[in-house]
Amino acid sequence: MTVPVSGTVFLNHSAQGGAERSSFSHERRKVKNLNIADGIYQLHACFGYTEKGGAMFRILISLFGIFIRLMPLIVFYLALYRDSMHGRLKKAGYTEKDMIVDGVRFHYAESQDSHKPVLVLLHGHMLDWFSWRSVLIPLSEKYHVYAPDLPGHGKTVCPDDFEMNADNIGLHIARFIEKVTDQPVLIAGHSCGGLIALWLGAERPHTVRALILEDPPLFSSEYPAIRNTSAYRTARVCARAVKEDNEGDFLRFALRNDADLFPRVRRSFLSLLIMISRKLHYNATVEIPFVSPVLREMIRGMDQYDPHFGQAFYDGTWNENFNHADALCLIECPVLLLKGDSFTDSSGILHGAMSEENADFALSRLSRGSCVQISAASVIHTEAPEEYLKAVSLFLK
Repeated sequence: MTVPVSGTVFLNHSAQGGAERSSFSHERRKVKNLNIADGIYQLHACFGYTEKGGAMFRILISLFGIFIRLMPLIVFYLALYRDSMHGRLKKAGYTEKDMIVDGVRFHYAESQDSHKPVLVLLHGHMLDWFSWRSVLIPLSEKYHVYAPDLPGHGKTVCPDDFEMNADNIGLHIARFIEKVTDQPVLIAGHSCGGLIALWLGAERPHTVRALILEDPPLFSSEYPAIRNTSAYRTARVCARAVKEDNEGDFLRFALRNDADLFPRVRRSFLSLLIMISRKLHYNATVEIPFVSPVLREMIRGMDQYDPHFGQAFYDGTWNENFNHADALCLIECPVLLLKGDSFTDSSGILHGAMSEENADFALSRLSRGSCVQISAASVIHTEAPEEYLKAVSLFLK
């Protein structure tokens, strides 16, 4: 008779223990729920813990959910993405080639029909020959176009001891021109490419028929003026990359360290797109969609960029022995100066290639110069290609 009683007592103890464990689990769930609620409370606090902040929080969560759902489609699109201009340029007769000039292997694009006047296009800082994409086909209708990657840019390969300064780069571009033609050429240069064009007009006048200088940083890239420009901050990042970037990946380094080019709000998104693109297109130049044409071309250019080029602007060696005012006075051929937008902020920092005063002074030094102002933030031929082509056509008529 004792066994059933003992069993009953055992069962009662088991039920009591189960009730205690059930109560303990319930308390743990309550604590866990309180922790989650506290986390959400803290997230709400980040947005001010107001009705408006709560609405903003819910919108962000919804957008994040949409982004996660779209991720497979984004990856698929990036796997297929290639700028359609590549095919159009090939159809128009452009080919990519390489040529060795005094130890430098120049990579360049060339249009067909060698019977037309030669036009050499010199791209800007942190870009490559493809940055002329918007105007290459229209220009090839009238001219035999050569668009090389400058030393330190694109697929042009320089010796390790190559000096990044105007004299050395200008000399190699002059010899490149002499190899492709024995006639004087038209030269259009953008940004630092405009400075190289200026050097050629002053130091190799027999090779130049006319110059088109698109937003060159005349005077503003010389010391000490460069210290008061937004470009100086980017040059500083280049100097840091030379010393600190052990990976040799300037694009990645700039994404982390150049807040002017890559504000924090867009940095993570761009980093994700670039990472996926590199995984999908191994060893290919980075090209990403979903961004502005100027930023897309800059990312492409920075993917193959040698920061020693920018470091030379930072330490002043790029313009060593190259005085802009003196060079302008030496030019005898016609010169078209194209000026984009610029402004000086409250702290005295110039944003843009040239101030109005810089442009006026440049014109005063030219014997056969004219100036056209076109509203564009940084790259006129990309942001306003029709106006660029119109100005060039009227100039060369």
